Amino acid sequence: MDGRTMPVDFWLPLAIIVICVALSAFFAGAETALTAASRARMFGLERNGDARAATVNRLLGARARLIGAMLLGNTLVNIAASALATSILTEAFGDAGVLIATIAMTCLLLVFAEVLPKTIGINFPDSMSLIVARPAAFFVGAFSPALIAVDWIVGGFLRVLGLRAGEHAALMSPYEELKSAVDLMHKEGGVERAHRDMVGGVIDLEDLTVEDVMIHRTRMRTIDAQLPPREIVAEALASPYTRLPLWKDQPENIIGVLHAKDLLRALFAANGDASKLDAAAIAAPPWFVPETTTLKDQLQAFRDRKTHVALIVDEYGSVMGLVTLEDILEEIVGDIKDEHDVAVQGLRQLPDGSVSVEGAVPIRDLTRVMDWSIPDTDATTIAGLVIHEARAIPDPGQVFSFHGFRFEVLRRQRNRITNLKVTPMNWENDG
Repeated sequence: MDGRTMPVDFWLPLAIIVICVALSAFFAGAETALTAASRARMFGLERNGDARAATVNRLLGARARLIGAMLLGNTLVNIAASALATSILTEAFGDAGVLIATIAMTCLLLVFAEVLPKTIGINFPDSMSLIVARPAAFFVGAFSPALIAVDWIVGGFLRVLGLRAGEHAALMSPYEELKSAVDLMHKEGGVERAHRDMVGGVIDLEDLTVEDVMIHRTRMRTIDAQLPPREIVAEALASPYTRLPLWKDQPENIIGVLHAKDLLRALFAANGDASKLDAAAIAAPPWFVPETTTLKDQLQAFRDRKTHVALIVDEYGSVMGLVTLEDILEEIVGDIKDEHDVAVQGLRQLPDGSVSVEGAVPIRDLTRVMDWSIPDTDATTIAGLVIHEARAIPDPGQVFSFHGFRFEVLRRQRNRITNLKVTPMNWENDG
């Protein structure tokens, strides 16, 4: 050591270095834990009277100030520790002490003041946040004057560069962030698929319209009001639905909605004589709603009107299809089956892992049943998606690949694709 002796006050600077490293570990761990803490859990704890959770929520409410305080504290103690270590080792080893101090402090700060506390913070964010909340709040308050000065200086530089702090558009809406968070938790195994779908269904009610879930008019089960009463009764009994639209003169001219229970009452009042029934008089008046109605609004309208069926019309007043209360509920809880329902109409899974599907099957139904991911922003049905991507009405035998799936047209009637075979491309590659 170049013949030099260790200074008498060696232990005091060493103790200060240890304290600085400990403080550095605190600042690094506190920042990581607090920024990773579950705000929902903290709000729940605060409602139950946990004062530490209230402090965490207050800190997270001023996240920029919190991060600034932790970074400032970390920087101060790291510089102080490094300066003291350099001074001690330079006095002990001469010029070589600078290199020794650099290597020693880098290893010490990296392991004990960065990696270790941040690892603990990221693995136990909620419990650690409650522990560090009050000390962190103290330092945020103590450093506030310095942080205000730093903000003022940074703001001045940004103005010189023509920028304004805080002027940014959120990349995702709060609903999208919530849905993405649930998707991530499902991917990591924390949330079951059914629960993920239910949360996503509730969130989607705001964005989806009745057109997205309606039964298209080509698939509606309707009854001609001009049929003999006995045939109307027979058709109502043969239908799997309890509510059936009645039409007159032409299928698009809906004059009412016949409820099987009302039909049964009328039949009982007529002593079982179906010939005395007047279906049009028994039917409830039709309820028409525009295609742009959101599912959230339609659900509320169903509740207000205490009815379960609405007919969807376009801007010209033409009937496009119908939507039921059950259709909207199925967007939340999945398919609701009873003893008269048939399993997913128009969809049949093949032994080779592919699916034979009718062109009119909605994309959302297919993706829900198969747990696939096929976008439905450009089309509502599978046939509509293929036509949109092909930019033409394809012929039977044509094959298209997009969105990670292979679509083979099996049948076509005039201008409609009636049947397709859909195969996941990654399954083909694996096979």
